[in-house]
Amino acid sequence: MDKQTVRLQQITEILKVLNGASIKDLAHRLGVSEMTIRRDLRYLDKEGITKTLHGSTFYNVPRGSDDVKDSYSLELASTTHADEKDRIGKFAASLVSENDIISIDTGSTTVSLAHYLDKEKHITILCYNSNILEQLLPAKNFSLIFSGGYFHDNTLMFESPESLELIKRIRTTKTFVSAAGFHKTLGVTGSNAYETASKRALLASSVEKILLMDSSKFSQVKSAYFADIKEFSAVVTDKNIDADWSDFIRSLGIKLYVV
Repeated sequence: MDKQTVRLQQITEILKVLNGASIKDLAHRLGVSEMTIRRDLRYLDKEGITKTLHGSTFYNVPRGSDDVKDSYSLELASTTHADEKDRIGKFAASLVSENDIISIDTGSTTVSLAHYLDKEKHITILCYNSNILEQLLPAKNFSLIFSGGYFHDNTLMFESPESLELIKRIRTTKTFVSAAGFHKTLGVTGSNAYETASKRALLASSVEKILLMDSSKFSQVKSAYFADIKEFSAVVTDKNIDADWSDFIRSLGIKLYVV
């Protein structure tokens, strides 16, 4: 998938979530020039995907579209494959050692990790989700770093340029990242474009990069690409993973934990 195609998908996802954005805001979020965004928006407007009015661009919801119903919801995601996500989170928590510095990504599986962390261990933890922070607050031995910003109610995530700069400055021994799709050629993807920059920053700032994902996500592709499979040190998934996927992951030299 070329860079422009990825960017067009990211713009569309941003507009779906924010219900509109300026050229300047889109350029800042995606790290490209305003001229590039203008060119992309001309294409999207022409295709009827977006509509630009008075300097702002909006997602043009097609009549009868299921986009609103199909948009990602953390609350709904938490009810699907719940047992598998619970096992994955519990095992992932066992990978955290005394005095580790870790970061925890948004997601319905990563919140299980936060729940099962050993409250007696001294751990420094970076996160940006209100539900994950809620799990961590009672532990007196945890040193917490919370990057705030704009609140997204479909994921309970906070994000902003200032939040991104904080994530980039913090170095971690382990980062735990979630994904909505995992494809052999198209890489690791998420459901929301606004998550992409934070996920990338987590990966760039950590020694060990651990992907937490239930087996239903394999062979799936979502619109927001954020990483190549080879960027991860380890994958934690459930026992329903196909043998073909197990062999593929291990052939890349990536640790695979099946729980």
